[in-house]
Formats: sequence, C-alpha cells, structure tokens
Amino acid sequence: MKIKVAPSILSADFSCLEREIKSVEAAGADMIHVDVMDGHFVPNITIGPVVVKYIGRVTKLPLDVHLMIENPVKYVDAFLAAGSDMITVHIETISLARLKQLAAALKKKKIKLGISLNPATPLSKIKKTLKIVDFVLVMSVNPGFGGQAFIAGVVPKVRQLRAIYDGDISVDGGINDKTAKMVIKAGANILAAGSYIFSSRNRRKAIEKIRRAN
Repeated sequence: MKIKVAPSILSADFSCLEREIKSVEAAGADMIHVDVMDGHFVPNITIGPVVVKYIGRVTKLPLDVHLMIENPVKYVDAFLAAGSDMITVHIETISLARLKQLAAALKKKKIKLGISLNPATPLSKIKKTLKIVDFVLVMSVNPGFGGQAFIAGVVPKVRQLRAIYDGDISVDGGINDKTAKMVIKAGANILAAGSYIFSSRNRRKAIEKIRRAN
C-alpha cells in the first residue's frame, strides 16, 4: 500500500497558519491532519469548525479531521459544513449503534469515516467496527498534546490489526523517521506527524524520510 504522510497542524505556527499549510503541501504532504480537542475527552482545547473552514480555503489537500471530543456525533455536521474530507471519532466516545448511523450518513456524502483507539484501549474494542469504517487510526501517544514520545507498545497492536484488516491504518503520535519504520513494518500506511515535520528546516526531506522509512 502507498505510504501517505499527514502533517498534524497542532505543531504548526498558528501566527502564520496559511504559510505553514502551504509549506507542507509544497513539501509533498498527502493530507492535513487536524486535531480537534474539547478539554473533556482530552485535557486540552484546540480548534473548531471555523478554523477548519479557513484551512480548507488555503489548501487542496484532503482534511483529515480527528475528533478527540466527548460527543462527536453532536458536532459532525458542523465539521462537514466546514469542509472536512475525513472524520475520525474515538471508540471510547461512541456506541456501535451510533457509529453505524454515522457511517451511513457520511457514506451518502462521500466522506470517509475513521475509528480511533487510545494506547490503552484493546484492539477487541474496535473489531466490530472494521466492516463499518473506511480506516483505523491507532494512537501511539495518549491524546491531548503534541510533541509526546512514541509508545512502542502499540506496535504489536498495529501488527495484529493488519492481520485482520485490509483497509488504511493510520498511526498518530511521536512519529519520526525511526518510529515510522516500526509502524510501517507492522502494517501502517498513513502516518500523522506534527513536531517532526514542522520543526524541520527541510520539510520535504522530513516527509520523504517518513514515507521511505520502510
């Protein structure tokens, strides 16, 4: 499967966000990863639909909007109206029945749906969702803040997931050229990376080092 890189704008300089986004787009990014946090499900507050709308105006890349929020279904329509191309919700925040309803609604609108799970959440929690969703996002840090160290214990989880799932597997948290190699080898094909890319002087090189880490 093609390895895709999704720079996470949580690590971008928000004082010049348009320039930051155009920079990683020109550097070869495949999509933009947007971390939405509500201060309840995770101990941080980031951005909402208004910012997503303006991000969409300055890039042609797909927007992968990661809803780390307590009641994602309540806010999905707002993020869709803002221009989200992909919506990711956490298994810790939604029931299987609600997920099925959401999947049906998003399919009609041709929006991709992802399911995410935290490092401590066992793979068994999402097994019944695998026929419903378009991709899976495995968290390799405890969600809430950028720049955290990669949790190597999630690598077996990625490997086990790839053994039972043929779709896209994304990994988010602590991704750099070294950790990328670990998760790509385990079966991941989409890598969300924030500080490694945005703190690099050569962002094209940073993205390519992740993409070619296997």
